Amino acid sequence: MPKSNVFITGVAGFLGSHLADRMLEKGHRVSGCDNMLGADERNVSKDVDFYRDDARDFEKMKARLKGVDILYHCAAAPHEGLSVFSPTLITAHTYNSTVGVVSAAVVADVKRVVFCSSMARYGRQGGEGGIFSEDMRPEPVDPYGIAKVASELFIQSMAEAHGFEYAIIVPHNIYGPRQKYDDPFRNVLSIMINRMLQEKQPIIYGDGMQRRNFSYIEDTVGPMEKAAFEDNVIGETINVGPDDEFITINEAAETLADILDFDLNPIYMPDRPQEVKHASCSAEKARRLLGYQTKTTFREGAEELVDWIRMRGAKPFEYHLNLEIINDRTPRTWRDRLI
Repeated sequence: MPKSNVFITGVAGFLGSHLADRMLEKGHRVSGCDNMLGADERNVSKDVDFYRDDARDFEKMKARLKGVDILYHCAAAPHEGLSVFSPTLITAHTYNSTVGVVSAAVVADVKRVVFCSSMARYGRQGGEGGIFSEDMRPEPVDPYGIAKVASELFIQSMAEAHGFEYAIIVPHNIYGPRQKYDDPFRNVLSIMINRMLQEKQPIIYGDGMQRRNFSYIEDTVGPMEKAAFEDNVIGETINVGPDDEFITINEAAETLADILDFDLNPIYMPDRPQEVKHASCSAEKARRLLGYQTKTTFREGAEELVDWIRMRGAKPFEYHLNLEIINDRTPRTWRDRLI
């Protein structure tokens, strides 16, 4: 495979930094940017040409993308639940970042754009089974999902107008080392682990019977790497996530407590508005087009995440994002900073 110049937005974040490591391992030149809204510069390899830039900045992105072959757009404010209460913030850092960097990619004549979307695109369509397939029409139910779908439509429109290649990858609940664990608004597994390490009970919204597939990071970056180079993915939307372990939030908490030898007695809070009850995915298309395989069980991945957070040390939660809408539907955990 010829070596390429690869640029990654959100490169200091969880997914972006792992993707950068994978591309470096394959011998590609990697550069990237991050506005550090929810990232950590320690995640970035010294071999990455790193810029503290915001992907929304069209002029800076034009300069950074000169000579780039592949653009991975991972930057976003991936706070699905929070988006109902801070829609301006989440939309600005999710949709507007797409407009800025993809427009710059057109000017810079980038060959291919790989966009990291979200299962939030599907909304509640899975029903009791909760299984999302790529042939479903997007029906997002929260501002974050709406911003992701709008980003997809923008990329498709610009690709049709200007002729670059694109692929849309839809990861499902990625977890693993480097995941931000002091953010009270996202990353349910990491929040639980951080609290348990502080001898605090995990907080669960609703009855805890929401079901999810959790994707270990190393199982995700392989297919995403291939999405930059395979011809059979051009113009495609592809789910990347396991379809063989569908577990409840209660079961996830029980697994983490067992790993940590923690006496579990969760604190239950009211449901969060617009939260989808069951969310899984069909991975058949990813297996067919990207050779996707689930290599890591949920427990194996959870053990890796626990070990990493334990090594870094428990942290107080940082309420670093503003709540724009505060009313009787705003979760008390956020309004009163209970996490």
